Amino acid sequence: MIITKIFNNNAIIAKDQKRDEFVVMGRGIAFKKSAGEQVEEHLIEKVFVLKHKDASEKFKLLLEDVPSEYVSLCYDIIEYGKSILEAQLSDYIYVSLTDHMNNAFKMFDEGFKNANPLIWEIKKFYPKEFAVGLKALEFIEDETGKRLSEDEAGNIALHLINAQVNSSYKVADVAQQTQKIHDILNIIKYSYNTTIDEHSISYERFITHLRFFFQRLNKKEKAELEDDFLWRQVKTKYKKAYGCMLKIEKYLDMVLSDEEKLYITIHIQRVTQRQN
Repeated sequence: MIITKIFNNNAIIAKDQKRDEFVVMGRGIAFKKSAGEQVEEHLIEKVFVLKHKDASEKFKLLLEDVPSEYVSLCYDIIEYGKSILEAQLSDYIYVSLTDHMNNAFKMFDEGFKNANPLIWEIKKFYPKEFAVGLKALEFIEDETGKRLSEDEAGNIALHLINAQVNSSYKVADVAQQTQKIHDILNIIKYSYNTTIDEHSISYERFITHLRFFFQRLNKKEKAELEDDFLWRQVKTKYKKAYGCMLKIEKYLDMVLSDEEKLYITIHIQRVTQRQN
């Protein structure tokens, strides 16, 4: 690989024989080097391959201002998240998380706390992503000596959720979605005047369904039932769950397809079944 640009002693842009471009990091990799020289491969520690051009360009801009140790740390958090979540993540997470963490460290150094108002919901609805966030706090403390609050684990989780959903999503969209899931569960609790077993398989399936439901709304995907026989049967058999679903539809302020009404009604019936 040939060096094409140097950011600092530890971060460069390089091209291989195929003219593919990479961001390469390693301690001292650019020390006493100039553009056009060969990369010393034994010094390479991390290679960023960002296939999305816009993400790649924004990431390069970040490298101008963000300390390389923060960039490297975010790389480790993202790679750890990929392995634990077993999910493909959008290239944009390298931009969004690195930019966020750089600002979080600045706020920490200035004595400010970056509060997350959705911390409770994130813990409940996205336990895997939150667990990665907590582990990330350990990485951060080991590398920088900074012990960030649990709220920051929630913020990191939001970036991971965002990256799994859609590259066009914003963290604010995921936060709004999380709030809506919380409100929907409250509608069910108040309608049935009961609590919901948050450790049940039915609860996990319902949360998963709602997450994908909001993804479909953002993509404007809509499906209709080919046969409404089951829907008619469910409406008749599970009248209370059907009534609860109508409250949710009203809360969402939209007309749901019969297919969506069917599945939400069934999920409501299942998560409340032990009370019936």
